[in-house]
Amino acid sequence: MATTALRHANLRRGNRLSRGNLRALLYLSPWLAGFAIFFVYPLVSTVYFSFQRYDLFTLEPVGLLNWEYFLKDQAAWTAIRNTLWLVVVMVPLRVLFGLGVAQLVTRLKAGAGVYRTIFYLPALVPLVAGTLGFVFLLNPGTGPVQAILSAVGLPAPDWFGDPAWSKWGLTLLGLWSVGDLMVIFMAALLDVPKQLYEAAAIDGANGWRQFTSITLPVIRPVLMFALVTGVIQTLQYFTQAEVAARVASGATDSAGSVFTPGYPDQSTLMFPQWLFQQGFRDFAMGYACVLALVLFAVSMVFTVVLLRQFRGLGEEDA
Repeated sequence: MATTALRHANLRRGNRLSRGNLRALLYLSPWLAGFAIFFVYPLVSTVYFSFQRYDLFTLEPVGLLNWEYFLKDQAAWTAIRNTLWLVVVMVPLRVLFGLGVAQLVTRLKAGAGVYRTIFYLPALVPLVAGTLGFVFLLNPGTGPVQAILSAVGLPAPDWFGDPAWSKWGLTLLGLWSVGDLMVIFMAALLDVPKQLYEAAAIDGANGWRQFTSITLPVIRPVLMFALVTGVIQTLQYFTQAEVAARVASGATDSAGSVFTPGYPDQSTLMFPQWLFQQGFRDFAMGYACVLALVLFAVSMVFTVVLLRQFRGLGEEDA
């Protein structure tokens, strides 16, 4: 009798668990369907097409030929170097500049709202319009910024016409539109408990000590978010480099004109631009799928490394 009752109890418990699992799957089904349709299927298709010669009309298996061509494609490796340069230089500078501006604005006693608006407005400007305006401002011949630099005796480089300065020009453009990061960091800084600063001040900690011992540990998750999203966005950097190169080179979209991205001298050629060139201008879709998979793998590696680094710092603090 006891064995039979225990068996029936286990059956009832199993039925409840199975009903609970089915209910959970039912609630998750919209997300699972979207994940399968918009992520799994495109990813599997991209892997499949990377082994094909595909031009949107014909499909021919070529094995590893596309991957072998990628290893020999000098333009692709130039684009990788340029993109990694922006990841290593522009992303940390944007994070530091955004954090510095947020720290400054949160400490202002008067006119804080005005300065917040001024710093945030560039982030609202459309990418194409902002890049156009920035290139004209830094134009070596007619740009007011160059005229001011020359008037005070400072060097006025050809920001978007000199390969040595073109990526720095894009970096300045990124710093100009740092308002999005400023808002995120402002929210994080205002959330730091003030009593921690008061206790640290009583113990004799100066401003830098308070920043490194209180502010940074508290806002570490926000810093991680800013770095990870910044890296991912920079790995997909396209519009600003494309528009700046077009304007600086004087290229037009008139009939018969051909524009090759990367002006000047491939210094602004970014990996997403080369992917777009191969897939949607040269119609080498199979090779473009190889480039897309490389971009996806690099993004995942950067994300995992950054998450592990921040997790390790958090465990050391704990």
